[in-house]
Amino acid sequence: MIDSYLFKKDVNPEENIIATYFVKSKNLEKAIRGIAIGQSVGNPDIRTQRDSHYILENHLAKIIKTDYQNGNSVKIAYPLANFGEGDGITQLLCTLMGGQMDIDIIEGCKLIDVTFPDSYLKQYKGPKFGIENIQKRTGAIGRPILGGIVKPKTGITISELEGLVKELLDGGVDFIKEDEILGNPKCCPFYERVPKIAKLVKEYSQKQGREIFYAACINSDYPEFLKRAEYASKHGINAVHLNFHSGLSSYKSLRDLDLNSAIFFQKSGDKILTGKNNPYHISWNVVCKLARMSGADFIHAGMWGGYLSDSKSDLTKVLDILKKEGRYAGTIASLSCGSNPGLVDTTIKNFGIDLMMNVGGAIQGHPMGAKAGAIAMRQAMNKPPYEDMYDYMKDKPELKAAIEKWGYVRE
Repeated sequence: MIDSYLFKKDVNPEENIIATYFVKSKNLEKAIRGIAIGQSVGNPDIRTQRDSHYILENHLAKIIKTDYQNGNSVKIAYPLANFGEGDGITQLLCTLMGGQMDIDIIEGCKLIDVTFPDSYLKQYKGPKFGIENIQKRTGAIGRPILGGIVKPKTGITISELEGLVKELLDGGVDFIKEDEILGNPKCCPFYERVPKIAKLVKEYSQKQGREIFYAACINSDYPEFLKRAEYASKHGINAVHLNFHSGLSSYKSLRDLDLNSAIFFQKSGDKILTGKNNPYHISWNVVCKLARMSGADFIHAGMWGGYLSDSKSDLTKVLDILKKEGRYAGTIASLSCGSNPGLVDTTIKNFGIDLMMNVGGAIQGHPMGAKAGAIAMRQAMNKPPYEDMYDYMKDKPELKAAIEKWGYVRE
């Protein structure tokens, strides 16, 4: 009886959340049935007296009939009726990637895409600022946004942090991010450093006639990270940095506060969830979609040419998802993990300028110091696209030193 409800040629996309999976099993149809039934109305194999016509029609997930025998990709539609106001990311992921992990017949289950009805998306605010707004506020017009990352990650004192921030600001960065390891250590307490750094960044912003974003690291458990976010915003910090390990629902909780602070989504450690070789995983593309709708203004999207280097096709897809037009403003893709001045041309050529190049080691490890490292990045970003790099850098000692140390990638 259940099959007449379970298998559908198509469903109304405005009444269902549609998930695309890659499933590995020795009995694919049984595995897919197990996901659809088990993640909606109950036990994959046993029906009860309460599995009424109404429940099966309105609450059973539906398998959209495709030729999944020739490839292990399948679409399952989850009725919107199964989700209520305030359920958010937690209930969503519990449904999409939950109990099927316990079914023995399923050897692998990868969530590779999700589409949402517009009515469902209304509970998510999306990014507060948007790509164009941040570009205008920072003055990053006609070039990528230049970000600087605090190094060393931890162990730094407040006075040392102030000195570093001054060098980065003197060098012309648009954005500074505390690293994910800098929480609330005794050497640099969060509630002591925030007011001092906020005052410093505000002074430079006024002097330079543009807004410079500083993302304070608020990594901590709930509700402490919300308390830190409110404290930072109260003291004039215009961005906060929260790592993926806080949980995907944390970004929505943070955005729902509607503070006057941008949200930076840090991906460090994401491969425990998104690693392509994991038999069970959620695609990074899906995580980016969730981050954008939950309210991330910036996200560490990946990297091109560094010690982390994504494929062009993968990174292009991520950037398209983050800046896609629609209900929400765009999220800025932050490229980091080995970024340096020699990668500016190839990054712009392959991915455009609607992104941020976020740099730690290649700024602070510059032979002439952190200020020179930031200047070198700005010089590389300001180079006319038709001009040869080696001719351009002859009268720019900061850029020349950087290229000599880290090299230059043309394509």
